[in-house]
Amino acid sequence: MKTLLNIIWVVLSGFWLFVGYMIAAAIMCILIVTIPWGIAAARIGVYSLWPFGKEVVDRPTAGVGSAIGNVIWVLLAGWWIALGHVVSGVALCVTIIGIPFGWANFKMVPIALLPLGKQIVDG
Repeated sequence: MKTLLNIIWVVLSGFWLFVGYMIAAAIMCILIVTIPWGIAAARIGVYSLWPFGKEVVDRPTAGVGSAIGNVIWVLLAGWWIALGHVVSGVALCVTIIGIPFGWANFKMVPIALLPLGKQIVDG
């Protein structure tokens, strides 16, 4: 069932969200100083491509550095990507079949805003 949900997800919104994350990751890696944010964006981009069967948990070793990094992330790219999740979620919720996928988009907004200090694990 997870595979079927992931295939439908990729077709409906996952691919374009993945592309957005990868663009953000490439820009962050080009700027050299922001490479840690680029790595986080790439990690979450892969998660946004195939999300069902995985979950996001807090990393117990995350500290003040992650909190400061998240503030910088929100200013640089996080709010754009979170907005993409919201717009995609609203568009998917228009149909009954798309509601679970819209809900999955809404569940990705917190990690799009605050990616540092999070870990993606198999659920």
